[in-house]
Amino acid sequence: MPHIDVELDKLKVKLLEMWDLVEYQLQSGREAMLNADQELAKQIVKRDRKVNQFDVKIDRMCENFFALFTPVAVDLRLVLAVLKINANLERIGDTASGIARFAQKLSSPVSMELLELTNLMPMYDEAISMFADCRVAFKNNDPVLAKPIIKRDKALDKIYRKSDGIVTKYMANNPDKISEALVILSIIKKVERVGDQVTNIAEEIIFYREAKVVKHKADRKKKKD
Repeated sequence: MPHIDVELDKLKVKLLEMWDLVEYQLQSGREAMLNADQELAKQIVKRDRKVNQFDVKIDRMCENFFALFTPVAVDLRLVLAVLKINANLERIGDTASGIARFAQKLSSPVSMELLELTNLMPMYDEAISMFADCRVAFKNNDPVLAKPIIKRDKALDKIYRKSDGIVTKYMANNPDKISEALVILSIIKKVERVGDQVTNIAEEIIFYREAKVVKHKADRKKKKD
């Protein structure tokens, strides 16, 4: 195998390792929130340092790659995509840490009524599923799998848009649950952000494989309409 391909494989492997860690952070954040698990939340916040270490390491690997080679075409697009995906993974790691910090404010497990009213759990589960599918798309160089992920973000946005009204009404009817409701509203906003960041990653996979820039495509369509 040519030296350039060996180095590209190393880049992909390191990025997938970071991906696994961030996915674990997201899943742990879900559990910490659901069970008001203070110790788990604390561990998530602490592990964010490791995510940051991956971020720095992958950036340096990309810099070294550019210094050693002069990549063109698909190789160049791969390294550029790795840089951008790495940045989004680091942000998702930060978001997971933020969810954990909000979970630390919970003194008891969240009301099932509130979870059902807001649809937070289906929203959170879909965000994790999108994230996992994106990993498969990247690992398998599969833009076909990446494309539907962009559309799936609409379901998260829909839940997010309704959340303010739902939580406000819940707080009015349950004044003793205001603190808990505000935590859940904050977590909903965090999960919506994860959806945006996963969408960014899916767009980079499409760019890498097909040399097509799909970023802001939806915005351009709205302006035409």
